Amino acid sequence: MKTYSAKPLEIERIWWVIDAEGQTLGRLASLVANLLRGKHKAIFTPHIDTGDFVIIVNSDKIKVSGKKETQKKYYNHSLYPGGMRTTVYRDMKSDQVIERAVWGMLPHTTLGREQKLKLKVYTGAEHPHQAQMPKAYTIVKKSAEVA
Repeated sequence: MKTYSAKPLEIERIWWVIDAEGQTLGRLASLVANLLRGKHKAIFTPHIDTGDFVIIVNSDKIKVSGKKETQKKYYNHSLYPGGMRTTVYRDMKSDQVIERAVWGMLPHTTLGREQKLKLKVYTGAEHPHQAQMPKAYTIVKKSAEVA
């Protein structure tokens, strides 16, 4: 049996629209990272970008669990002594929060940077990508089963 490796010309990219209203940040980010990488496709190849485009709308209505809204911190460093900057979650823009969460779940390589460019995040319900005919992606929430 031979190993199949996807060719760049064989890849069909789909545009997905995900409504972030009421979604948990980490669960949404892991789902989006899998769509961007192409892990949901049968032709997934780790070293080739087989993923789709993802549009996230209503990013300002995303939820975080626990006390993360006041305690979660984001760090930036300018690479100079004393150049570390700290920002709390509630002071960040919602689209930046989602982009950082997804970037943390993608590979930090050249391929990961290419995949990150296929993510479009908007705070409102409107987006300028109607010409690409995006499909709505429905997120199925798993409920805890009582045994």
